[in-house]
Amino acid sequence: MTGAIEGGAVEGGGRPGGRVAVVLKGYPRLSETFIAQELLGLQRRGLDFRIVSLRHPTDRATHPVHQAITAAVDYLPEYLYQEPRRVLRGWLAARRLPGYRVARATWWRDLLRDPTPNRVRRFGQACVLAAELDPATTHLYAHFLHTPSSVARYAAVMTGRGWSVSAHAKDIWTTPDWEKREKLADAAWAVTCTAVGRDHLAALAPDPDRVALLYHGLDLADFPQPPARPRRDGGDPADPVVIVSVGRAVAKKGYDDLLAALAALPAGLHWRFVHVGGGGLTKALREQAGRLGIADRVTWSGALPRAGVLAALAAGDLFVLASKIAGDGDRDGLPNVLMEAQASGLPVVATRVSAIPELIDDGRTGLLVPAGDPAALAAAVAELAGDPDRRAALAAAGRERVCADFGHDAGIDRLAARFGLPAPGLADVA
Repeated sequence: MTGAIEGGAVEGGGRPGGRVAVVLKGYPRLSETFIAQELLGLQRRGLDFRIVSLRHPTDRATHPVHQAITAAVDYLPEYLYQEPRRVLRGWLAARRLPGYRVARATWWRDLLRDPTPNRVRRFGQACVLAAELDPATTHLYAHFLHTPSSVARYAAVMTGRGWSVSAHAKDIWTTPDWEKREKLADAAWAVTCTAVGRDHLAALAPDPDRVALLYHGLDLADFPQPPARPRRDGGDPADPVVIVSVGRAVAKKGYDDLLAALAALPAGLHWRFVHVGGGGLTKALREQAGRLGIADRVTWSGALPRAGVLAALAAGDLFVLASKIAGDGDRDGLPNVLMEAQASGLPVVATRVSAIPELIDDGRTGLLVPAGDPAALAAAVAELAGDPDRRAALAAAGRERVCADFGHDAGIDRLAARFGLPAPGLADVA
């Protein structure tokens, strides 16, 4: 911790004042480049903010975008027992704050419905956050509607500050409706990155207009016009079609389905699969590849910094993401990596889950198949792997779609307006 936590922003979400405390679950994270890109965009537009992280980083590398963000980072006690004196000081100071009793009552109601150690930890972190906030702080902004917004909400109530939230995917679909409803009633405003998520949250909010759609988009400067790709068709065993996927090895990414699909590809089609990403299911997926007899055709690259990800996309012929709804309800929103693949000039095969059809027009800018259907996935992959002309046409249309409708700047301008920053021609989030 480097001194008092500073934050602040807009009172109620409309006028500038002080700094913003941006509350994140972990920072920096290789898998959350969309957050880092947003913060860099806000920094460039003049927002003065400080990052507050509930967890210390676990990734060994960072992306260049993290190096470009100049805001200080403060880490709350990840587990309360690790910093007992700091937690005790925070609690004693928080008890003297004007909204402590209301915050404690709010937390107690939450705890009765969710009696977990996680809920206790969030209140302790909120006490530390509230106690250490600089007086100049006027607003807190949380990424994710589950634990980060719990900490931001309790601390905001304790100190009488406003707070807002950006919701994404897992946090929307695995958080109980009662919790989403109450948080949306308390937040000054909320944004989310998919139309399907926006519609779901707007139905729970006291005023539907409190929740706005804000696609993350890409910084298109990172994606110049790609060169023409090799015309591989899978007929040469010495020059196989390269199939790439980038994503964490977790249930919602559907890599078990993708491996099953790859194993079902025609015997005469020569291919190689490259996976980029970490995740708890990596060992199980490696074992599955072995059982399917395709282990020698699969490369597990692990988590890579951005340069490595872009290099993997540049070296591929086809990008595949087999997203599905996990058993606990977790699912993707609109994975940025799909936009990155298309902006890199790769044709994409994906599934009809959540907001993916908001990006991919089946048959025109990519191919979509039902989630959890390895046979349909195999058919789509085989179709494109053997047809370089079809791949080129889908890749060109996909890139055109991303460049036309998913640029980064418009979304950041709209978000900047939420924080009271100048955004020429944009007074609010559409």
